[in-house]
Amino acid sequence: MSKIAFGMRGHDLGGKQKFDELLAKVSEHNIDQIQLAFPKSITDIDFTTGHYSPGLGYYIGKRLRENNIHIAVLGCYINPTTPDEKARVANVARFKEYLKYARAIGADMVGTETGRLDANFKIVPGTYTECCYQLLLKSMREIVDTAEKLGVIVGVEGVATHTLYSPEMMKRFLEDIDSPNVEVILDPVNLLDRNNYTEQEAVIDKVFSYYGDRVSVMHIKDFKIDENGDVAFEQVGDGLFNYAHLFKHLKEKKPYITMLIENSSEARYHSDCEYLQRIYDEA
Repeated sequence: MSKIAFGMRGHDLGGKQKFDELLAKVSEHNIDQIQLAFPKSITDIDFTTGHYSPGLGYYIGKRLRENNIHIAVLGCYINPTTPDEKARVANVARFKEYLKYARAIGADMVGTETGRLDANFKIVPGTYTECCYQLLLKSMREIVDTAEKLGVIVGVEGVATHTLYSPEMMKRFLEDIDSPNVEVILDPVNLLDRNNYTEQEAVIDKVFSYYGDRVSVMHIKDFKIDENGDVAFEQVGDGLFNYAHLFKHLKEKKPYITMLIENSSEARYHSDCEYLQRIYDEA
């Protein structure tokens, strides 16, 4: 029976800290792989754009290997659709530099969400327009061109309030970008909102019907409905998400997939893993 390859986000292990402290915590809790977002996790290395060198990449990779830690996702969560052109260009440049880090440290991919049409990342109607979608394509084509040259995978995550807000939009994007170097980071809860959460199974079915073969990594959490009727995130097992329905798809189409538990902690990580594996086994 296949097992899920569990992991968690580095910054859920105490937030920002020194690199060696993070490595020690990951090792102490027997976490095989993590999502690593440099500025959210590490305080004593400067990852400002332009600071990359092969030597820095080698140092980070060597320390990770010494501690038997694999990076499933190198997180570079930019806003590729900001209307501030100077900021958009800077975001693209930062992502392209992270592609070099990924190659040096052996990360499976560099991941991002797909942005909003607002310089301050607010939820705005313009995010759902064709103009915003074309801006995303402009940014991502430049990023993907670099990824193809370096032989690195770009992981793209859909979110209900971002440019790729639905399975239909992700399908269109994958067809338009047309690159084997683009894969999907699937967080099914992020595709839910007040209008579709009661149809969560249908949303998941669409994902696997449209681009299930391109799903490479899972983000997993739970959700509840807040006092305003909106989807709010919840700890694993404490909300309304139908894990069994998702896991049936994963067992059939994505055995051994990496599943990164969001908003977990040192105290509950292993019990979260056991809970999810049990549902997976029974699905």
